[in-house]
Amino acid sequence: MKEKKLVLRTCVCSKEVCEKKDLFRIVRTPEMSVVVDLKGKVNGRGAYLKKDKDIILKAQKSKVLDKKLEVEVPAAIYDELLGLL
Repeated sequence: MKEKKLVLRTCVCSKEVCEKKDLFRIVRTPEMSVVVDLKGKVNGRGAYLKKDKDIILKAQKSKVLDKKLEVEVPAAIYDELLGLL
């Protein structure tokens, strides 16, 4: 039986390389809206954040997602991420 490939991604805030399942994917869609992508299938520019309260709060304070996604990320996105923890 074939082994599943280990998929690694880098957190934009902590620069830590983690398994994809340990990260949230935040996407800027072609319509310039920002959404949390739980399935990993949404079209658009994506950035990954570690599933950690401190990392999410640090990302909100430093506005690292705004820079990576090239659009202003609403506070509701950070609230949604904290709610998903």
